[in-house]
Amino acid sequence: MAIDEALLRSFDPAASLPVLRLYGWDPPALSLGRFQKAAEVLDLERCRADGVAIVRRVTGGGVIYHADELTYSLVCAPGQIPPAGSIKDSFRVLTGFLLAFYRALGLDAAYATDVAPVGTHLGERTAFCFAGRESFDILADGRKIGGNAQRRLKGTIFQHGSIPLHNHAATGLSYMCDQAPEHAAGTASLADCGACTDRNSLIQKITAAFSGHFGVVLENDTLSERELADMTELIETRYNVDRWNLEGAVE
Repeated sequence: MAIDEALLRSFDPAASLPVLRLYGWDPPALSLGRFQKAAEVLDLERCRADGVAIVRRVTGGGVIYHADELTYSLVCAPGQIPPAGSIKDSFRVLTGFLLAFYRALGLDAAYATDVAPVGTHLGERTAFCFAGRESFDILADGRKIGGNAQRRLKGTIFQHGSIPLHNHAATGLSYMCDQAPEHAAGTASLADCGACTDRNSLIQKITAAFSGHFGVVLENDTLSERELADMTELIETRYNVDRWNLEGAVE
């Protein structure tokens, strides 16, 4: 999460090229949305007993349990993406490569707004990410697969999201205060859908989907000196600080 925020901080909308980052989580961890309070939504005693780390994202939304997944983050300027009619519509624009990726894997993937039954309420805020459905959440065979969140800052768009290889939603739910089984019932993973779960193969497929969808050429890169410095500072002042991770506060 420190790297994600460093990429956001260091991005110059007037000069920087867009950045796509692909990564994973080891060991598994819980991430809180930017405005959540850990004590209000998580069973902290169980988290401590199981040694499950808790970290705060720079984006909003509900709790996500990150385990056995491929995660992406994307940083760009509004003018570097296809036109979007609104901030909400930019979710559709920026997740278009995910639809292409899932469909290339043979999944019947679509946006919730396009396939939800008449009368379905979309956009309800939930403490557990996978319990709710936004208009441009992606459904595979009618079940929510992964989650995406966005933040805008000084002319910059930051978005990240999870692609679950295997379904650990029930495990994540077990660390919540509200453990109603239905909160994890409508979720899916690549394994659930009978799709490929080999990480190296998936990285090749998602980069191909991204390049093809946006008409760009991707080049491998490493963190710049500024990004490394920002990451180090953020680890020290935020991501190694319980007050930040649990409460969203810093000294």
